[in-house]
Amino acid sequence: MTRLFRALLVSVVMTAPLAAGCVEPAPLETARPAGAENVPTPSPAPERPAAGPAGTVTLVAVGDIMMGTDFPQNFLHPALQPGSSADAVLEPGLLDLLRGADIAFGNFEGTLFDGSGAHKTCGNPANCYVFRSPEFYAEILADAGFDAVSLANNHSGDFLDAGRAATRHALTRAGIAYAGHDSPGHRTATVVVDDGLRVGIAAFAPNPGTLPINDIPAAATLVTELAADHDIVLVSFHGGAEGSGAFRVPRRTEIFLGENRGDVFAFSRAMIDAGADVVIGHGPHVPRAVEVYRDRFIAYSLGNFWTYARMNIRGLGGLGPVAALVLAPDGRLLAAQIHSTRQRDRGIPFLDPTNESAAVIARLTAEDFPEITVTIAPDGRVTAPGLED
Repeated sequence: MTRLFRALLVSVVMTAPLAAGCVEPAPLETARPAGAENVPTPSPAPERPAAGPAGTVTLVAVGDIMMGTDFPQNFLHPALQPGSSADAVLEPGLLDLLRGADIAFGNFEGTLFDGSGAHKTCGNPANCYVFRSPEFYAEILADAGFDAVSLANNHSGDFLDAGRAATRHALTRAGIAYAGHDSPGHRTATVVVDDGLRVGIAAFAPNPGTLPINDIPAAATLVTELAADHDIVLVSFHGGAEGSGAFRVPRRTEIFLGENRGDVFAFSRAMIDAGADVVIGHGPHVPRAVEVYRDRFIAYSLGNFWTYARMNIRGLGGLGPVAALVLAPDGRLLAAQIHSTRQRDRGIPFLDPTNESAAVIARLTAEDFPEITVTIAPDGRVTAPGLED
């Protein structure tokens, strides 16, 4: 366990777009010091891992990942080449956070595909984005510390079945688990952490080829089955409206550009009721509130984490909250902290010394869930009933 988890662990020990494309979010101004986008972050040096409480699982969850695309033209970072380390673009402190977790998880938007086959077409070309990353990017993602990703989103089918298959193969070669494709053998995943605990992962979206977020009874059945033979269950969803006006959790079905993007509030709570222990949301491309429901953690959107060149990273679109969780062996939340990142240059994440993501989520959580008494401190530490000393 790295020092970025140490404070959380101490407290535990002491107390025991459309299917056709993706719409870039419009800019939304947020309060920050002038020039904060380029403030260098003092990153702690990696240290020797420290043992945490026996049986606990540390989970780091991030938002959307699209590391660059070579379609329809080259939007790839020049420092990322075959054999590159993630250290070529990501700072040590952020890598320490990701690599120090038992499981690091995110939503992979797009395909890992070296082919040139057919790609999706869009009814409205103005709202159409097609992402194709080189297959070796999976190795860079693994080197950054990622253990598992969701493929349930509107870009996993950008290059149709050939792109889906190539993405799965690339992730498997890199040792990264995946979930969310609606085909046998690809719906769910299992990650076994060092102490032998089995973590099951399921992912849902409103898009063709993915497990459907809008069939809540079927999703609940799948989660219940997953919980029967796993110690901890992580559910991911890609849902809700997109853009600068999509930072609230409305507690109703969200329709965006004519598409039913689901009722993420009803879905998330139903998944916990069915046996999930953590629910991580993506899709709006901006942060949303978090809650603790039945001693389990829900994040309604973790925004854009690493979205190089093809997504709007101004305003809230550039914020990438990172949820660092400590879970009991039965999945109960023991401790949580929201780390703040933002993206510099054309879309490279770095730890944000202004802690803006945590502040934004604190405000949204207080507004959207005033009844659940979850608070978030300036350093991102989450306080809720059951987590207090």
